[in-house]
Amino acid sequence: MKYTTEIIINRPLIYCFSLLEDHSNIKYWQEGLESYEHISGDIGEIGSKIKLNYAFGKRKISLTETVTGKQKGKTFHFNFDTSGMHNIQENYFEALDNNTTKWISTNQFAPTKFRSHMMLLLMPKAFKKQSKKYLSDFKTFAEKEISIIK
Repeated sequence: MKYTTEIIINRPLIYCFSLLEDHSNIKYWQEGLESYEHISGDIGEIGSKIKLNYAFGKRKISLTETVTGKQKGKTFHFNFDTSGMHNIQENYFEALDNNTTKWISTNQFAPTKFRSHMMLLLMPKAFKKQSKKYLSDFKTFAEKEISIIK
């Protein structure tokens, strides 16, 4: 399954990009993130890997994030791998003016187990909804410095 999500953020492009590069900010806009652990490479640079640990209610999920591409202020691409699912995420950034950034995020999910394949078939809207929520929460964090942490 492949889809694209986009959002307009009323902040300069370089500001938005720097917030994304700093992994200590993830907890402020990705609901469910409990912790992250450095695995290898220079964090945020091509080839680097970190383990992201999430909790959604009683359900715990660990993902391995690998940076697959990065062009400062233009692109930031990742692979996310977990048991049963491979996600390719490509993020593109465009300055619409000096204080407005357009973020386009393309996600491609490839199930590696039957159960994950069925989840994609039965609940495709859930994946899209989660992606939109993360972009919306990032927008709120970037524009208003409001965290999702309560």
